[in-house]
Amino acid sequence: MPRASLVTPNLPEAAALLDEPVALSESAIESQGKRLLALGCRAVLIKGGHGQGAESIDYLVSSGGTIALAAPRVATKNTHGTGCSLSSAIAAGLAKGEDMESAVRNAKAWVHAAIAAADRFSVGHGHGPIHHFHGFY
Repeated sequence: MPRASLVTPNLPEAAALLDEPVALSESAIESQGKRLLALGCRAVLIKGGHGQGAESIDYLVSSGGTIALAAPRVATKNTHGTGCSLSSAIAAGLAKGEDMESAVRNAKAWVHAAIAAADRFSVGHGHGPIHHFHGFY
């Protein structure tokens, strides 16, 4: 953890890393984020895709505070690859020189659009992939 600029657990993963129950409230999520931050990484993005409600809310926790990033929840079964794609998009933003908050915001917006466009495909069985190239076709 001390070598990581950012860790990106979802709600169940954050709970597992801390050997705690899954956080259900904003204050509990922020508290888990702060405890993960204390393990040495520079920032934590707890992803809310496994949460409930009309919005999927991610929480970016850093020494500068906590920022809640909400997006409307999309009704689709095609969500395969969301976590890996989000992490990769954040890394790409950081590589382009974006600050952490901008990289996370831009990546979340891109993944949200990719989830919203995912039903354009019918790939395999079960949970299909998000539409990574939604901006092109």
